Amino acid sequence: MIDKLAWIRIENGAILTARSHNRDTYYIPGGKREPGESDHEALLREIKEELSVDLILETVHLVGQFEAQAHGKPAGTLVRMRCYAADYHGQLAPAAEIEEMVWLTYADRAKVSAVAQLIFDSIHQAGLLK
Repeated sequence: MIDKLAWIRIENGAILTARSHNRDTYYIPGGKREPGESDHEALLREIKEELSVDLILETVHLVGQFEAQAHGKPAGTLVRMRCYAADYHGQLAPAAEIEEMVWLTYADRAKVSAVAQLIFDSIHQAGLLK
């Protein structure tokens, strides 16, 4: 089981996604905890590293948890994604391993990983994703 955290940011009916260098699939920004980090600490660090913004700790709240086949991994390798929403300070800009960030709608569902597709389904059903 791969245990990851993700930042759900929805604006104007679209969700913020990112694509790493030399990859063709988009994912929801976030990453893994380092030893001793809480979910919030890891999420704030990962988003700063990937997208150059600071999440506002007081606004971080759990959206949900999703599990699916891990993209690009052997069959049976699952990823568990704990998803949080939060406000932020700064200007969004790709950094570190991120080549591109884009706002996707539900029509773009096929462009994301299996676990992200479950997240797209959930937020679309909630009326938040066009």
